[in-house]
Amino acid sequence: MARQIDLNADVGEGDPESDNALLALVSSANVACGLHAGNPHTMRATLALAVKQGVAIGAHPGYDDRTNFGRRPMQLSAAEIKDLILYQLGAFEAIARAAGAIGNHVKPHGALYNQAETDGALAEAIVNAVRAFDPNLRLVGRAGSAMAGAAAAAGHPFTPEAFADRRYRADGSLVSRSQPGAVLTDPEEVARQVRSLVTQGEVVASDGSHLPIAFETLCLHGDTPGSALLAVRIREELNALGVTVSAPPSPGGSSLRP
Repeated sequence: MARQIDLNADVGEGDPESDNALLALVSSANVACGLHAGNPHTMRATLALAVKQGVAIGAHPGYDDRTNFGRRPMQLSAAEIKDLILYQLGAFEAIARAAGAIGNHVKPHGALYNQAETDGALAEAIVNAVRAFDPNLRLVGRAGSAMAGAAAAAGHPFTPEAFADRRYRADGSLVSRSQPGAVLTDPEEVARQVRSLVTQGEVVASDGSHLPIAFETLCLHGDTPGSALLAVRIREELNALGVTVSAPPSPGGSSLRP
């Protein structure tokens, strides 16, 4: 059973009240970089709060599609993906430095993340873009995904992720948000999934089968209804299991925590 785990949340996406509560409970924050959500002001405010709370920070780049919150699939060339990622990482780094912090990781958002789970060319383009920016910047994604494979092929640091608040299909992908029950909002249901992940290394998929999940970080979406209450329940469950919550070391082995 895991004894230490990173708990991450997507923040800076338009709900500062939830962000304030979440950043007191998680160990890593994935901060929206201004395209699918957020803007320079929200990035600065979110990063400043994360630093104050001692939370490791990471960039959360998405498609330039604010209307659909970056959750509509797009087809871009490798060069366009590189520009998309570099633009957002550059903005993130500038504001993070001004807040006295360094980026710990990068986690693609929404459709960019989901498409890269199976699209090898897209996954490779994402890895190449991140490596062009910083070859030590950890990439976060699902174990066994095309993104994990592309990172391994390039020798790029990768952290496998599991989801506390999403229903899985039997093939390891996430149930589409358009389907009922895709997002878990009941605190006890979320706690059961977390318990199963930590103690058994598996989740119960939508068809009732038991799906093995390899992970080192656990995600809670900031825009899930009641996310702050869910985070409290997750921390309670982890504490009851004797699991400590802490972020992986930042690039170069230094810690972002003051």
